[in-house]
Amino acid sequence: MTSDNFTINQKFDFLQDLTTMVVNNTTPSLLVTGDGGLGKTHSVNQTITDNQLSENEFVFFKGYSTARGLYNTLYDNNGKLIVFDDCDNVLEDKIAINILKSALDSYEKRTISWMSKMNKNDVYPNQFDFTGRIIFISNKSREKMDGAILSRSLTVDLTMTADEKIERMRHILENILPDYDLVTKQLSLNFLEKIKNEVDINLRTLIMVAKICKSFPDTWENLATYMVKS
Repeated sequence: MTSDNFTINQKFDFLQDLTTMVVNNTTPSLLVTGDGGLGKTHSVNQTITDNQLSENEFVFFKGYSTARGLYNTLYDNNGKLIVFDDCDNVLEDKIAINILKSALDSYEKRTISWMSKMNKNDVYPNQFDFTGRIIFISNKSREKMDGAILSRSLTVDLTMTADEKIERMRHILENILPDYDLVTKQLSLNFLEKIKNEVDINLRTLIMVAKICKSFPDTWENLATYMVKS
């Protein structure tokens, strides 16, 4: 059986299980790849919450980072669970990739080094033993990841076809906009299913359409079409 034999919802179940392994320090790292806006970050967040990790045991970072910023972050949060979300630019930096190679490795002792000359007043050492855990959430597909990074970490790829996006949203529909009635949300999802091959869709698209549908119950579809396709 290959990974293609599993449904997208089964893969999200695997994400929860693998996140739990990192939370419990069974393994030091997890790489989550695939389309943005379809629940990767929420699933990781929820699993950390469900495992009752205290606030001083984990930290989230989102957005741009330099290689040196990555090095400093790992040092400052050594021993914690560190979640990097949407920090894809470091995956295009050779120096940052080399740092991640050490940090994501499965060896008990993971020494991370910064061999470039530092400022004389710099408080950071040239190297240290990293004892933390890392979950790296990327919008890149698995195929675009550095092979050395993939080989050093547990990986779950959540890249989806248009049909899988609809399947995933239908599976979690009751949890999206919980104050909205299910009929409104089903109408919105059915609308997206009709145009799934014409535009890129995700949870944000569904939420936008549902809000339009609820606000203008008699004329919502034309406005939704304009907004989604513009």
